[in-house]
Amino acid sequence: MNQEIFAKVRAVVAQELDIDESTVEPTSHFINDLGGDSIDFVEFVMGLEEAFNLTIPDDEAETLFVMADVVAYIERRV
Repeated sequence: MNQEIFAKVRAVVAQELDIDESTVEPTSHFINDLGGDSIDFVEFVMGLEEAFNLTIPDDEAETLFVMADVVAYIERRV
């Protein structure tokens, strides 16, 4: 796992959910573990798009709930 990408993903999710970055692990699930909801998730995806300068189609975003999956997705796109 690319630690630089994970650090940016961790920062985005912590900002969107107003939580401490240290609580975000690669195995963390956006809703089940981190307490996000569907509105938070949309904002998280938008934050990822801005942070990594990419567009994430809705059908692909729907698969990105576990942080390690988010990192792997971004690794393939950048």
